[in-house]
Amino acid sequence: MGLDSKKDVHLGGSSAGSVSRLEILEGPSGRRVRSEAERARIAAESLLPGAQVSEVARKHGATRWQVYDWRRRLRQRGMLPPCEASPPTFAPLVVEGGLEEHQAPAIKPEIAIGDVVLRTDTAIDAEQLSRVIRAVRASR
Repeated sequence: MGLDSKKDVHLGGSSAGSVSRLEILEGPSGRRVRSEAERARIAAESLLPGAQVSEVARKHGATRWQVYDWRRRLRQRGMLPPCEASPPTFAPLVVEGGLEEHQAPAIKPEIAIGDVVLRTDTAIDAEQLSRVIRAVRASR
């Protein structure tokens, strides 16, 4: 049989509403068989600066993973240069003006004892503060 030949197969049973004929097409399965040279050419094209693997694959009717696989296999055989990461690039850091220490706004705690309000600063010692509070309470 040739690539475009057809086989007719008759299925038994009634022809009312059921399949009575089945066509079997023989021919290419749709899988592409690529030569080693073609795979190498596509893999090399995907390595060009600015090339995107998915676009190269689409252009040649392949999938992205196939191109990556071809590249890996060619590298293992020494037919492609080893994958080297480009050295990191840094932008220069320019500091303008002096660095000023960022200070949180000063907290001024206020303690109300009856009609007396104590205003202090956060640097006060706890023992000293408790003596002042006891003295205010005792004077009332």
